[in-house]
Amino acid sequence: MGQDQTKQQIEKGLHLYQSNQTEKALRVWMRVLEKSADPAGRFRVLGCLITAHAEMGRYKDMLKFAVVQIDTARELEDPDFLTESYLNLARSNEKLCEFQKTISYCKTCLNMQGTTVSLQLNGQVSLSMGNAFLGLSIFQKALECFEKALRYAHNNDDKMLECRVCCSLGNFYAQLKDYEKALFFPCKAAELVNDYGKGWSLKYRAMSQYHMAVAYRKLGRLADAMDCCEESMKIALQHGDRPLQALCLLCFADIHRSRKDIQTAFPRYDSSLSIMTEIGNRLGLIQVLLGVTKCWMIQKELDKALESIEKAQELAEGLGNKLGLLKLHCLCERIYRTKGQQQELRDHVVKFHECVEEMELYCGMCGESIGEKNNQLQALPCSHFFHLKCLQTNGTRGCPNCRRLSVKPGYV
Repeated sequence: MGQDQTKQQIEKGLHLYQSNQTEKALRVWMRVLEKSADPAGRFRVLGCLITAHAEMGRYKDMLKFAVVQIDTARELEDPDFLTESYLNLARSNEKLCEFQKTISYCKTCLNMQGTTVSLQLNGQVSLSMGNAFLGLSIFQKALECFEKALRYAHNNDDKMLECRVCCSLGNFYAQLKDYEKALFFPCKAAELVNDYGKGWSLKYRAMSQYHMAVAYRKLGRLADAMDCCEESMKIALQHGDRPLQALCLLCFADIHRSRKDIQTAFPRYDSSLSIMTEIGNRLGLIQVLLGVTKCWMIQKELDKALESIEKAQELAEGLGNKLGLLKLHCLCERIYRTKGQQQELRDHVVKFHECVEEMELYCGMCGESIGEKNNQLQALPCSHFFHLKCLQTNGTRGCPNCRRLSVKPGYV
């Protein structure tokens, strides 16, 4: 298969893919991969296969094609191709929740400076790295990466990237319980879709609606949450987007739990759990198990709640997801207080505070925990964040956290 024929077949696959004929598109692209003698064409078709498998939740296949793409990029001896292939390798590991590997591959990308394509991809690299840091609950570095990605988006007028970053920032602030910002950013993403997204994939609309649903639920606006989640799920089903279907099912379950409709919540959690397991989203599995635990606690089935916690804890420890561990220690504290088991209660209180210290999840001005309840937060240019009310009350002549970190131990 020559260069022109390769190009035609890739375009044919793209047309099929955009028409939701995914399996036919995959067959066309696989034929190109087997028969094409054009390395640049092979590189491009591998990119198509990586994107398609990412959207279907076939993350192990996505990783397999990313590894082949790196070999193809080395064959081409082109730094632009190599940067793009390392980004795809980083994204594959991000989807598989291998966050340390994601960060390592992102750093490799950022070290490949000097080419036009490399500079254009830096925003996407920063976004992937931010998502990985967020998965590890390293919040300051996550925010630093997201803000860097946003700057790249603005500087290059890249509205798609800006939309994706806004959704990640919504997730960031939802985890830290600043629910106003958790809603603001996906609403901004939805505006970008409405204003610029005529030729975009519907996945961008679905993504923004899902993150809005999460924020609305946290704010107690359950009808709004249900509307947004239903719209997101409709698009996910149309496009065979299994990862988004799993997230929507989780959100539906959480909404029903918030309504104390536990009997409706449980089947949604089970369905979400099944897809999360199938695609390998271990971070999502932790969230599902947290929701299941809370359902058992509402029903006062404390031993069943502890069984769910044990499964979630194993996952959180394996991933290095510190916020997940903190939430689990908090739930254990409540369970063992109810059971009157003082030793276990004390153990989890100690571990809870260790997690808070390790993640620096406290305001450097008032000393109170961040993420314990809904509070507006504000980040300084260094990406350390504080309660907004503390900054407004006290002002700042520099970051107190940075000042504390710069003091050398033993210096008097």
